Amino acid sequence: MSGHETWMRRALVLAQRGAGSVSPNPLVGCVIVGSSGKVLGEGWHGAYGGPHAEVWAIRDAERKHGTEALRNCTLYVNLEPCSHHGKTPPCADLIMEKGIPRVVVGMEDPFPRVSGSGIERLRAHGVEVTVGVLEHEAKRLNEAFTHHISTGRPLVTLKIAQSLDGSVATASGDSRWVSGEAARTLVHRWRAEQDAVLVGSGTARADDPALTVRHVEGRQPIRVVLDREGMLPSTLKLFTDEQAGETIAVVGEGVSPDYAGALSERGGLVLPIPERNGHLDLDTLLDRLGAGLGMYRPMQSLLVEAGPGLATALLRADPSAGSGQALVDRLALFIAPKLVGGQRSVGDLSIKRMAEALTFAEHRWEPVGDDILFFGYRHSV
Repeated sequence: MSGHETWMRRALVLAQRGAGSVSPNPLVGCVIVGSSGKVLGEGWHGAYGGPHAEVWAIRDAERKHGTEALRNCTLYVNLEPCSHHGKTPPCADLIMEKGIPRVVVGMEDPFPRVSGSGIERLRAHGVEVTVGVLEHEAKRLNEAFTHHISTGRPLVTLKIAQSLDGSVATASGDSRWVSGEAARTLVHRWRAEQDAVLVGSGTARADDPALTVRHVEGRQPIRVVLDREGMLPSTLKLFTDEQAGETIAVVGEGVSPDYAGALSERGGLVLPIPERNGHLDLDTLLDRLGAGLGMYRPMQSLLVEAGPGLATALLRADPSAGSGQALVDRLALFIAPKLVGGQRSVGDLSIKRMAEALTFAEHRWEPVGDDILFFGYRHSV
């Protein structure tokens, strides 16, 4: 591994610390390395609206080594330094002001107001800029950010836990627990990193889930529940617990559920959307979530914890219909070492030939406790 890759990998690790706290901003980490190869300062973007990673790293380096040390260093950052005034001043200007001579960038910023202009600005000022170090990893890290910019929608991760024979529950409907404790803890970490988590009415009715972050520390995501007919019990945790103000109930147009008034009083939202072919129009829902809803900022990531009905509907969605966009971007499939012979995780996808099977541009397998996790990406970076 080259020196550039070593320090860029560290920047990516630092960037991940902002997961769950910076959306709809990107995840950014920064490492400043002196001419002797010693780390002078580190930083990461830790809060939406707060200082960027470069600012924190420069402050750290100045505090430990003084400003003069910056005049013969290399700054590593996984995303192109910004060149525009947003909630904070341009990082490119700060880099030039401090006399930093070399900058190594993981990927260009896809945000239209930056999109290469930060790199051009630095080079015009005489800064040596290297671009594309661990670019693939940098793009995967900020996949939700890039996806949201290009589509206006949140990146959708579909999570399924099943047995060796593809069951998510016994024949009687018992589903606790398919996967082990390590897998469940990992899912809670994912919840803390996502803008929102979504379940269908079947899961909500059968399991009465809280969809909160437990087992780990982190931000509570927005909770979204699909309830086309508005018939879910008003006593569900989603509508009554202390996080009810973070619940969005999605219903069909003209539907007024019994829980609407109480949920609104708690700060939650009943969101009517149109139907298509007797189902809620999920294309419209993703557009609405991506645009932001009143007090809710635009959502760039969505974790779907689906039962068989919703999982099948999402995977079966025809990309040629409606917006032309697939509904699932990533699949996280836990496989537990059990045989159940019960309810299947996915139903008929209307695939007649093996050549039509859903495939993945990239995937990985990894052990999680006693389970195996398949994590597949439907799109290339």
